[in-house]
Amino acid sequence: MKHRFELRVYYEDTDFAGVVYYANYLKFIERARTEFMRSLGIDQKRLRAETGLAFAVRSLEAEYLKPAKFDDELTVITSLEELTGARAALKQDVFRGEDRLFSSRVTVACISESGNPRRFPAFAAAAMRRHARGN
Repeated sequence: MKHRFELRVYYEDTDFAGVVYYANYLKFIERARTEFMRSLGIDQKRLRAETGLAFAVRSLEAEYLKPAKFDDELTVITSLEELTGARAALKQDVFRGEDRLFSSRVTVACISESGNPRRFPAFAAAAMRRHARGN
């Protein structure tokens, strides 16, 4: 199953030529990951307040394929590729219509307030597994 997040490119997202500045794709996929987690019933603010746990990007692979431009309507597609006790690997692609503009694989780790790895809470892991199965 895949999660869809829609957004529009604003002038502030672009460089002087009206092309999306490369670092802004990371902002787009970050927003999409937050909404992906929210769609699974995982409230990250509440998780941190109640358990002291947070999600942090551990690694990222990115491919810039085609430029997005000012006023484009984009869709970020997020899907879970792999889940271990303390890490989740997500595939995140940015599309303009049918054209894939950006492709990434992001590994997110569950960490304590001190930055040490921790297992995902059972409810969060179960929600991610249900999503992966399409339930």
